[in-house]
Amino acid sequence: MADQKVIRLSVKRQQDADSKPYIEEFEIPYRPNMNVISVLMEIRKNPVNAKGEKTTPVVWENVCLEEVCGSCTMLINGKPRQACSALIDQLEQPIHLAPLSTFPVVRDLQVDRQRMFDALKRVKAWIPIDGTFNLGPGPRFPEKKRQWAYELSKCMTCGCCLEACPNVNDRSDFIGPAALSQVRLFNAHPTGEMNKEERLTTIMEAGGINSCGNSQNCVQVCPKGISLTTSIADLYRQTTLQSFKNFFGSYK
Repeated sequence: MADQKVIRLSVKRQQDADSKPYIEEFEIPYRPNMNVISVLMEIRKNPVNAKGEKTTPVVWENVCLEEVCGSCTMLINGKPRQACSALIDQLEQPIHLAPLSTFPVVRDLQVDRQRMFDALKRVKAWIPIDGTFNLGPGPRFPEKKRQWAYELSKCMTCGCCLEACPNVNDRSDFIGPAALSQVRLFNAHPTGEMNKEERLTTIMEAGGINSCGNSQNCVQVCPKGISLTTSIADLYRQTTLQSFKNFFGSYK
């Protein structure tokens, strides 16, 4: 490949959760308009490293290829982002790929994001309805509320905000900004509001909103531009009011 333009790639690899990580370098023939996913697919077709040694294909996750599912999130040149929207022509080479450090590694660039999904379960990030019969048209959103609620609904649980947050680590039980923002979203829904007090009480517990250090890193890395700190600030107000209700309600 000496006389041909190549893409130089440095991948942090790991055989399984208990194995020691190592770096493996690759050189892939350049084509215009490639993204990181297409480069990884080239390695999969011909798993040979930069030394000319036969190796195993790099393991990663992807589904939608249009920055909607969030599954291909990884560290690209040190920044958490989606591999499908990371264009090679816009990246400095060699391109360094690594798995997200906040979550346990499954293999290579694939991680187990169960922590994030457990946090969403904990705060009941859904609207419980009885689907056994037709309930008719749902309640209408006021337009002003619908506009900002729609922005919150763009969250694709990619894990970027948890990766960037210094308070989310293996020594902390902080649920992270993604789950907190979803609490605000579902509490704003006319039907979801029925479980508002339960969600607020949950995030007032250990690992909830008081574990946020207000570093605001989450806003910097969110690929959808969601104002996560605005949601957290609003939830501080909501939980303060809820704490008064809980306190005085205990004396009834």
